[in-house]
Amino acid sequence: MKAFKSSTFIAVAIMAVASAAQAHVTLENKDVAPGATVKFVLRLPHGCSGSATTGLRIAIPEQLTSVKPQPKPGWNLSIATDELHKASAETAHAHGGAAQVKEVSWTGGKLEDAYYDEFVFRATVSKTATDRIFVPIVQECESGTDRWIEIPAAGASSDDLKYPAPSVRVQP
Repeated sequence: MKAFKSSTFIAVAIMAVASAAQAHVTLENKDVAPGATVKFVLRLPHGCSGSATTGLRIAIPEQLTSVKPQPKPGWNLSIATDELHKASAETAHAHGGAAQVKEVSWTGGKLEDAYYDEFVFRATVSKTATDRIFVPIVQECESGTDRWIEIPAAGASSDDLKYPAPSVRVQP
């Protein structure tokens, strides 16, 4: 009986650690190539400490351009562009270009803590991108906010952070 109890405890402990590792906001993509246009799928596994998610803001890193978010039924979608390009956004769009997107946000929806969902955007990876691209996220909830914005120091791992920003590796 003692062996059963300790093996049950070990199994429960392993599942708890695995669940904690899965609790972070992540990107479905693990690797991207410089110059590629990529569909980024942001996985949102839970609310904020049991509270329903009501908004999600993504800070778009400089290594990602030509950003196009996917609308989500029941959510309001907004895009903030670089102030330097804001005045010329209409002109750039008319000529086939666009202002640099700095932030994408989905608001006004409600995702209960018990459910999982995905938010999607498309972007082109800079041809000069190397190493990792971190995509900071702010998750707004009915009660509280989780800021998935921590970026590890050079050579360190995201595993040691409480609220790591989702990231992808840049592979040639």
